[in-house]
This record gives sequence, structure tokens and C-alpha cells, in this order.
Amino acid sequence: MRLLLFALLSISSGSCAWAQTDTAYWTVQGPVDLFTTDELGNLYTVRGNDLDLFDRHGVHLAHNSLNAFGLISRIDAFSSMKPMIFSRNQGQLALLDNTLSIQGNVMDLSRNGYPQVTLVCTGVQGRFWFFDERDLALMRVDGKLNQLANTGRLDQLLSFTPQPTYMEEANDRLYMVDPEHGVLVFDLFGTYVRTLPILGADRIQVREGFLWYVHKGRLERYDLRAFTTEMVPWPQDSATAEVLNARIEHGRLYRQTPEAIRVSPIPK
Repeated sequence: MRLLLFALLSISSGSCAWAQTDTAYWTVQGPVDLFTTDELGNLYTVRGNDLDLFDRHGVHLAHNSLNAFGLISRIDAFSSMKPMIFSRNQGQLALLDNTLSIQGNVMDLSRNGYPQVTLVCTGVQGRFWFFDERDLALMRVDGKLNQLANTGRLDQLLSFTPQPTYMEEANDRLYMVDPEHGVLVFDLFGTYVRTLPILGADRIQVREGFLWYVHKGRLERYDLRAFTTEMVPWPQDSATAEVLNARIEHGRLYRQTPEAIRVSPIPK
């Protein structure tokens, strides 16, 4: 009986190493290489090729190690039912289920005619967006990798050579981040719309009419209707480490620091 009680206590304390939770404030101990969130408030973390899934209250739901896939350079939970992972080094793309297991077959982009894809994100109707570094083109493809739209060479269109670091689809627009030139906006047909004057950001998130991003350790948001920028204060807690990345979901702020992912309500 004493052995059983000791084992149960060990399991309980071990789970706290993953997430410390009081529903509104909780922490996932790091360091974490990548993270993202979905529309339900679930949190996905990547450490090397280890993936973990937590619900919006910090409860650990799933873990998987995908060592044969290749180093994961992007995880995208545009759809909570089919999160996507991408390995830039291996040129591979895969969809996951809610246990973080691969659904179907891993897609080899090079074998399907896309040898120089460096950025990938997902969108509506199971579509994908690719940025091809060789052709400097943005492409939209379907679930079988058939091409639906192609911008052509962006250096000819924009009069500069883009060097994007991140992209995501939101509200029938594709937002592609170029830290030096701004956030390039395209419609679902690949037509260039405008460049938003957001410089120095590596990643962005579009939510509720705002474009959120971290710049020089500050949380800022750009109003997509008023075209204005404001700084949002960090929560007044004990965290002092520099924030590397942040996302918001359902009134909660997810902050990545070198030591942890910290979740708390968005300051008013």
C-alpha cells in the first residue's frame, strides 16, 4: 500500500514538470523550440522532434516523438482537427490527429515538384501555402499538392527580394512576414494586396481584427481597420525573462520565454 501511494505521488509530481495550472495562470516548463495554439485555446509545443499537447487549462493531453520525420521547423494548428508539421531540412509535410500521430502518409515535397519550399502554412478547405525560395514565389495548393495559385516571382512584383520568416492565413488573406520590409498581404488567389508597415517582427498572429506580434521584447498589436499600432503591457507577474514569441486565444496570452511557456489572462 505504501509503495502504491509513493508511486501515485511520484506520478503527480512528475506531471507538474509539464504544466503547473490553476486554470487562468499556468506554465509549461521549457526550453521550448516552437509553440502554437488553436482556436480552442489548446497549446502545442515542440522540443526537437518531441511534440506535446495541452488543453486551455494546462492539462497535458498527448505526447509523441517523431524522430523519423526530420527536424520540425513549423507546427500550424489552423485546424485543431488536423495540425500540420513541416520539416524544412527534409522537405516533408504531415498532418496530425488529436493524439499527435501522423494521419495518412508523409508528403515529400521534392518528389511532388516542390524542391525548394522553405515556408509552409495551412488554410481553409485543407489548402496549403508554400513559399519557394528558388523561384521566389508564393503558391497555394490543395491536399494532393495540386497547384491552385501562384504569384510568380515576387522580386519582380515587389521590386525587392523578399526574405520571409513566417506566414499564416486568416480571414481570406495570406500574411507573409518579411522583417525588413513589413507584412505582405495576399488574397486567396495569390494576388498582392498591400504591405503593412510592421518592421522587425519575425512572427505574427491575426486575431479579432488585430495583428499581434512581439518586437524587441514588447507586445504590440496593429489594428487592421484603423491602421494604427499600440503597445500592450505584459501581465504584472513575477516573470522577468525576455519574451521571444506570444499568441492570444480566448482572452488568454501565451508567452514564450527561454525558460517556459507562460499562460495568463490578457491585461486590460
